[in-house]
Amino acid sequence: MNATTPPCGIITVLNTPFTQDDAIDVYGLARNVENAVAAGVAGFLAPAMASEVDKLTENERDVMVRTVLEAAAGRVPVFGGASAASQAERVHWTRAMLRLGCDGVLVSVPFEDEAQYEREVREIAECGPPMLMLQDWDPRGYGVPVAVIARLFDELECFRSLKIEVVPAGVKYSDVLHATDGRLHVAGGWAVMQMIEALDRGVHAFMPTGMHRLYTRIYALHATGRRAEARRLFEQILPVLAFSNQHLDISIHFFKRLLHAQGVYETARVREPILPFDAAHERIAAELIERALALEDGLCAAG
Repeated sequence: MNATTPPCGIITVLNTPFTQDDAIDVYGLARNVENAVAAGVAGFLAPAMASEVDKLTENERDVMVRTVLEAAAGRVPVFGGASAASQAERVHWTRAMLRLGCDGVLVSVPFEDEAQYEREVREIAECGPPMLMLQDWDPRGYGVPVAVIARLFDELECFRSLKIEVVPAGVKYSDVLHATDGRLHVAGGWAVMQMIEALDRGVHAFMPTGMHRLYTRIYALHATGRRAEARRLFEQILPVLAFSNQHLDISIHFFKRLLHAQGVYETARVREPILPFDAAHERIAAELIERALALEDGLCAAG
């Protein structure tokens, strides 16, 4: 594939698995990558917020990314997560991800004003990523102005993708696609709850965790004109999304339990600090894991 062309489809954001001794479970992580590739995912992102990235040491980040790159073995691109609290750290992690051999990087640059944002994005672009995916992250607003996004896209060859996580996401998808004549690759993150709407609007990729086969099937059905089938399957996973998307910590707890139930991860272990997972969470998670497993079994049985 062209190294500067971002992948369309499902780009899986990987949870970090831990052993009973609280080390990274490299075998489980490799199994997760292998299963996801077999299910048809288009790429990976690691590490990111869903990876509990702030609780990983620099060496653990290195181990995680190396493991993902080795397991992916060039079959799909791997984006290295380079977001951080300061610009100096973002540049550091961009360079580190590129040294490890990532096909691209994802960076969230906080927007203060146009001059600051463009300056910091250009500094990251100067590190030379083959693909730069910017994360337009604003849980309370509309994020980076569309005019700034369009200008950077026109001027920076490496800026090929935008992960949109703003309020409201759907309108921002359409505004960005319109402003760039559909040439900027647009990915959806937390708004996977609006996956069908996003597909209808022309979003190119989605970045969820877990349920690889279900997500890739929904995407493929919609892409081949079978929207009604895509919608029916999507509606069957909505209870899972409604539960897991209530908070990032709940999502981490849930999908690690799902991967453990699938025999992919050795444990469902998480690192503190994290929101607790109480008895009610455990009961509901068990019911929803049963649902997800049954749906995936149904897809396998149907071929």
